[in-house]
Amino acid sequence: QVQLVESGGGLVQAGGSLRLSCAASGRTFNSYAMGWFRQAPGKEREFVATISRSGRITYYVDSVKGRFTISRDNAKNTVYLQMNSLKPEDTAVYYCAARDGATTMGPNEYDYWGQGTQVTVSS
Repeated sequence: QVQLVESGGGLVQAGGSLRLSCAASGRTFNSYAMGWFRQAPGKEREFVATISRSGRITYYVDSVKGRFTISRDNAKNTVYLQMNSLKPEDTAVYYCAARDGATTMGPNEYDYWGQGTQVTVSS
């Protein structure tokens, strides 16, 4: 079992920045690919970014490329999502997820999920 706890969400003006953190406990953190997803009201959960177990491979949804950066610190059992140049359309609940295997963009392929953290971007 892996427990995931997100933090760092909040209210920010358009153009601002936030850094989300996801702390993992349980089994060996570096055995898991990690992902960030988001879900806006009335919409399906959407892939945002993923990072490989080593941290060398990352993928992003096109809408956040150049603005968001996913990273991980395996010594601290934590994955991060640095979000810059935020836009109102980035408003959503952001979830981190862990997968016992390679990186993937499909939410159904992740094994463990956090409870989510709200990000609200005002215009």
